[in-house]
Amino acid sequence: MVQDEGSSSSVTSSPLHTFSAMPLHPSATATPPPPWLLKRELRSDERGLCLIHLLLNCAAAASSGRLDAANAALEHIATLASPDGDAMQRVAAAFAEALARRALRAWPGLCRALLLPRGAAPSPAELAAARRHFVDLCPFLRLAGAAANQSILEAMESERIVHVVDLGGGDATQWVELLHLLAARPEGPPHLRLTAVGEHRDVLAATAMALTKEAERLDVPFQFNPVVSRLDALDVESLRVKTGEALAITSSLQLHCLLAADDDAGASAGAAGKDSKGGGRSSPESGVSPEHASRVDAFLGALWGLSPKVMVVTEQEASHNAAALTERFVEALNYYAALFDCLEVAAPRGSVERARVERWMLAEEIKNIVACDGGERRERHERLDRWAARMEGAGFGRVPLSYYAMLQARRAAQGLGCDGFKVREEKGGAFFLCWQDRPIFSVSAWRGRRFD
Repeated sequence: MVQDEGSSSSVTSSPLHTFSAMPLHPSATATPPPPWLLKRELRSDERGLCLIHLLLNCAAAASSGRLDAANAALEHIATLASPDGDAMQRVAAAFAEALARRALRAWPGLCRALLLPRGAAPSPAELAAARRHFVDLCPFLRLAGAAANQSILEAMESERIVHVVDLGGGDATQWVELLHLLAARPEGPPHLRLTAVGEHRDVLAATAMALTKEAERLDVPFQFNPVVSRLDALDVESLRVKTGEALAITSSLQLHCLLAADDDAGASAGAAGKDSKGGGRSSPESGVSPEHASRVDAFLGALWGLSPKVMVVTEQEASHNAAALTERFVEALNYYAALFDCLEVAAPRGSVERARVERWMLAEEIKNIVACDGGERRERHERLDRWAARMEGAGFGRVPLSYYAMLQARRAAQGLGCDGFKVREEKGGAFFLCWQDRPIFSVSAWRGRRFD
């Protein structure tokens, strides 16, 4: 872990770390910044405090339709924020752009003319690169993948045919590690089928090539089944689950996207039609009534109907699905402040990799949370207790993540050379992957009750 000399952020002391511990509420947005903060050269901590006040006021103004006030706040923010500055300046720049995009939506023609030519989302290749950099710099998802692999290994003991369904296919790293674990089994490796669901055929093809080569080297019988589909359009029949194979399912930062379908009448109607066709495996025993279920509930019910021995779910441990802008804005500012602070410690100020993560990945999530509504708002992160209720409602039972998995994750976190990364066990045997004391991701494991 490295950090520029003179940087305003550190593991134990930074404006963002202080902010992330503040018990902020939407009502806090009514407090203007002290006028003296805007009239002189500011120290880093003063500038951070001023930016927080300005962002909260801007969000309150945008939420109530007071675009003149929002514009005035954005003018002040523009003089203080910078995408190349310290952590608070960078996170403020990302949120300011998201607020500006939301304000421009009041004039659709102007919005399209200004934003489309240069404001397009990153390409699939750019997004994939940003995610790889994120795993390297902030290894939360690497720890989550290791916990998922350990759960699969334990659930599949002595099984001869193992089928793993990855609902967010594209990253070969986790599955290379699973191949090594299976190859080392005392009873020998099983026949492994991996079905990966993803939106981009070329990404899935690259994953297939890397895994097939590694499986041949390890002498593990292996098949790869790519399914090119968005998750909200997935027909579970395309997963090709067969009788006689032991099934494991993993979902890493995917399920929350299904929550958008219920906010868009057209998407909901289409999903209901697909449920009646492709979700036929769902059973009344799952506790889900397909004709009344939301898209995510119906989808989880269909997965339950496939009889997985284990399902591992990783999600953002945040509440970004509130209808009111100010509520989700405050929660998002808290959450992404912690991530930007983590990146401030993990990489030097001029890091190209960090810039890609912040601009192609985190800034895009922030824009979606703040600037979008209805079915366009796909980043609808919710906390573990909400996901636990959905999983149990679909018929799944909790599987405590093993002590060995917890021990491995904690050792890996300690080996990073930074005290900021922490692994915390929650009730029911789930993990929280934390930066400082702030949970960033949750990892939980489930199985159909027929395996209890």
